[in-house]
Amino acid sequence: FRHEGREVPILFSLEAPRILLLQNLLDGTECDALISLARDRLQRSPVVNPDTGDENLIDARTSMGAMFQVGEHALIQQIEARIAAITGLPVEHGEGLQILNYKPGGEYQPHFDFFNPQRPGEARQLRVGGQRVATLVIYLNSPPAGGATAFPKLGLEVAPVKGNAVFFRYKQPDGTLDDRTLHAGLPVESGEKWIATKWLREHPYRSKG
Repeated sequence: FRHEGREVPILFSLEAPRILLLQNLLDGTECDALISLARDRLQRSPVVNPDTGDENLIDARTSMGAMFQVGEHALIQQIEARIAAITGLPVEHGEGLQILNYKPGGEYQPHFDFFNPQRPGEARQLRVGGQRVATLVIYLNSPPAGGATAFPKLGLEVAPVKGNAVFFRYKQPDGTLDDRTLHAGLPVESGEKWIATKWLREHPYRSKG
């Protein structure tokens, strides 16, 4: 891919499910700047309760996170435009950028990013932009050990390398959701891990239902 003079090579691609590993989506300076923006805003990362739709803290997810509004900062605007150009999904279909920090031992156990319409709490999430269709995880640093993104149903692990990003799409053309996109953030073995996550919706996203 090219965007505004930046080359973003594809290191590997999988057709089904659609998974791309992108090199140099962000440069080192952009990665460091995002970490700096997030540091003052970090809070323990919640997950959506499938029954109520509320955000709860659970042991399966041990990161600290910072949420940003779409276009909140000039750097974020620039990155969101690049993500839209590369994924083909408009900026307004994106949820706000979420920056996560995992300390040693920090992990996110296997989970799906899409919502289950059968669960009332998750159905509530569908009212603000419809189903999530794809995820982009950007690695903002390179942990000394551990912290890979694993796809257990595919036997695939993506090493966290600063500036690289893994993109995966779970909403298929026929509307079904691909459960092979089950994924996990493996435990960080040493150092810490910083990532930025972008969830993309089927319709323009607004943060309140």
